[in-house]
Amino acid sequence: MTTFDDREHAFEAKFVHDADLVFKAEARRNRLLGEWAAGLLGKSGDEARSYALSVVTSDYAEPGEEDVFRKISADLSGQIDDAAIRAKMAELRQTARDQIMTEI
Repeated sequence: MTTFDDREHAFEAKFVHDADLVFKAEARRNRLLGEWAAGLLGKSGDEARSYALSVVTSDYAEPGEEDVFRKISADLSGQIDDAAIRAKMAELRQTARDQIMTEI
């Protein structure tokens, strides 16, 4: 193998690794967001875990995070405004990234 081939494989491996970390962080953020919203909705225990899982799976509806935002916004309608939800999403994104980075 040439040096060019070695570098190409290294870049591909890094891309795959980075994409995996982003996926894990987004899923973690969605779970944390679901747990937060479940608390606001008065859910606890298995009901809260089930709700958090529904938030995670709602992210598979379309690319991006708007599907998750719409679910949380609809579920918390009248309890909290959209700006607060987006702020919580941003906060939990960083929390999730920090958690994932400490696990590797």
